[in-house]
Amino acid sequence: MQLDLHVSRFDWAGGPSGISEGVAGLAARAEAVGIRTLSFMDHYFQMESRSPAEDPMLEAYTALGYVAGLTQSLRLRVLVTGVTYRHPGLLAKIVTTLDVLSGGRAELGLGAAWYEREHRGLGVPFPPVAERFERLEEALQICLQMWSPDNGPYQGKHYQLAETLCSPMPVSTPRPRGDQGRIPSPSAWAAGTTSCSTWRLSREYSTWVDASGTRPGTARCQVAACAVCQPV
Repeated sequence: MQLDLHVSRFDWAGGPSGISEGVAGLAARAEAVGIRTLSFMDHYFQMESRSPAEDPMLEAYTALGYVAGLTQSLRLRVLVTGVTYRHPGLLAKIVTTLDVLSGGRAELGLGAAWYEREHRGLGVPFPPVAERFERLEEALQICLQMWSPDNGPYQGKHYQLAETLCSPMPVSTPRPRGDQGRIPSPSAWAAGTTSCSTWRLSREYSTWVDASGTRPGTARCQVAACAVCQPV
């Protein structure tokens, strides 16, 4: 059995001055007891359904980079990355950098995002749900293209890239990718509700599906198609 540890709060660490030591200690203990993957949430504010928005929340990829430097075997994941938070081309570079510097331990989980307050609070555009799903699919396509031999342009409805150059490439064990052979391209999984959009993205881009539900009656679209840099 493999166990993953997801960290969604940092108030236990004793305030800003204690978070660094707290996260370092948690990562060391997780690795020592055989935890496979350590994951952080991708939020600017703490989720109000869990704690006050004012509670501590770290930027996820910066925090994973810190953990990467302190550990040797923990796989590193954001659960899940909101598609609205970073341009897809930049996101592919961020995950690639984490993967290279950690020796192939990075994973990318990509979702449609849902927490409107933090978007409005920090001035990040928050499109309607249908557009967020369109952007999610394009972001998946961009990441997959950037982790392939194809450095050509990408032309989508929402994103246009003149060239999808990604150097260095991820160092994770590559997987088969059609007739292109084995290239440093991620396997994929999906997480969220059991909507038609989720299953379609899962079928087209994913290897794994996590169909955990969302609260009824909300527009919380933490429905995600998630790219993982190395097969489970």
